[in-house]
Amino acid sequence: MTKKDMEERTEEKPGEECGVFGMYDFDGADVAGTIYYGLLALQHRGQESCGIAVSDTRGPKGKVGSVREMGLVNEAFHRDNLGNLRGDIGVGHVRYSTAGSSVRENAQPLVLNYVKGTLGLAHNGNLVNAPELRRELEYTGAIFQTTIDSEVIAYHIARERLHAGTVEEAVGRAMRKLKGAYSLVIMSPRKLIGARDPHGFRPLCIGKRENAYVLASETCALDAVGARFVRDVLPGEIVTITPEAGIVSDIGLCIPPKEHARCIFEYIYFSRPDSYFDGASVYRARLLAGKFLAMDSPADADIVVGVPESGNCAAMGYAMQSKIPYGTAFVKNAYIGRTFIKPGQKNRENSVQVKLNALREVVEGKRVIMIDDSIVRGTTSDRIVRMLREAGASQVHMRVSSPPFLWPCYFGTDVPARDQLIAYNRSIEEIRGIIGADSLAYLRKERLKEMVDGLGICKGCFTGKYPIAPPEEDIRGEFDR
Repeated sequence: MTKKDMEERTEEKPGEECGVFGMYDFDGADVAGTIYYGLLALQHRGQESCGIAVSDTRGPKGKVGSVREMGLVNEAFHRDNLGNLRGDIGVGHVRYSTAGSSVRENAQPLVLNYVKGTLGLAHNGNLVNAPELRRELEYTGAIFQTTIDSEVIAYHIARERLHAGTVEEAVGRAMRKLKGAYSLVIMSPRKLIGARDPHGFRPLCIGKRENAYVLASETCALDAVGARFVRDVLPGEIVTITPEAGIVSDIGLCIPPKEHARCIFEYIYFSRPDSYFDGASVYRARLLAGKFLAMDSPADADIVVGVPESGNCAAMGYAMQSKIPYGTAFVKNAYIGRTFIKPGQKNRENSVQVKLNALREVVEGKRVIMIDDSIVRGTTSDRIVRMLREAGASQVHMRVSSPPFLWPCYFGTDVPARDQLIAYNRSIEEIRGIIGADSLAYLRKERLKEMVDGLGICKGCFTGKYPIAPPEEDIRGEFDR
C-alpha cells in the first residue's frame, strides 16, 4: 500500500489481515458454494478482495479452477462463475492489505503449478522475515507475480516439496524458515492442510459437516455452513485431512504455552463476537473488558452507549457492572463496511457521519459514557464525541476497551508508525483534550490476560515488547501481507 493509499483510508480502527476457509468433501460433492457462504461469514476480516480455488480429487491432478476478484464476496461471485468452480476440495480467502498494493494480482488464494503438481494457498498473517526469504528465492531464479509474502510461503513449500516425501512434510520444512504470524489453509491435489505458527498469533479451527471437513479462521464461519466445531489447530501444528486417515496431526514446531502470543485484538475488535478463539469466547472477553472499565474507571452518568459494532459488547459489560442503563446512541449505515475509500483528505469529517449518526432522543440532556474499542490516530474519536454533543449530550465520558496504542504491529495488524499514534508522547489528559471528552480512561494492560482466561497473548502494540524480534526497519510499506 502506498502512502497515499494509507492516507485515503477513512477507517480509524486498526485493520486486520484476512480470513481463510477450506473444505474437503469426502463424498465428492462440490464445495465452492459452501466456501462462498464461509467467506461471507468472514467478510468482516477483509473487504478489499476475495477468491476461491477448487479441484476435483477424482479428476486429473493439477487441474484447479479459481476466481479472484476485488471487492466484497457477494459482488465478486455470482451464479455463473461459482457454477464453473467444480470440485470436492477447495480453499477461499477474504483480504485486507496492511501494506503494499490493493490490486487483483495480490488477491488470494494463490495457485501454484510446479513440478510436483499444484498448490492452492490462503494465508492470514504477516512474516517479519519476508524480504530475506524473498531475496533468497529471487537470487535462485524465482520470478514473483505478486507483492505479498503469501507467495513467498507458497514458493518455499513448493521448493521443499522437491526433497520431501509428502506435501505436509514440505509445509513443515518451510515453516521452520518462517518468522512471524501465519495461519495457512493449503490445498494439494488430494489433501487439505491447515497450519498455524508456533506462537498462535492468528486463529484457525477445524469443523465437520456430515462427511466433509472444514478449516476456517473463525468458528462463526463453521456455524454459517452448518459445520460442527471439532477443535482449534494448535500453535505450531500442521493438520492433514484425507478420506483415508481423517485428521492427522504434526506438532513438530510446538513451543511452551507460556510463549504463545495470540493477537489480543482478535478478542477486542477483529473477530466476530459469536466466535471462539482457542476456547475463549470473544463476546465474553469484550463483556469483561467493559466490566473492568467500570470497576477501574467509573463515572457518574445517565446512560452507557457503545460505538458500533465492537464497542457494543464492552458497553453492555460496563452497564452491567455499573448499574447505569445501557442504550443505543448510534445508527450505523449498514452498507458501509469496516473500510472504505474517501475521495480526498478534506472529506474525512463527512466520512464519519456517512457511517454513523447519533440518536438525539437517546442522549439529549444526558451524561453519556461512550465505549469504543480503541483510539488510533484520534481523528474519528473527536468527531464522535462532537456528534454526541451536537445531539444534546450534556457530558461525554469516553472509555476505551483496550490500552493506549504506543507501538506499531509487525504481525498482521495495521497499526501505523508511532508518530501517527495519538497516545505517543501524550498523556491521557492531553488526549482527552484533543478528542474533547469530559473524561477519558483506557483498559489497564494488566486486565488483558484476565479477559481471555489467562491464555498467552501478544500485547506488543501496547508495550513495545514483541514475542518475535521485529525487523530492523519498518518494511510494512514495501511488502504486502
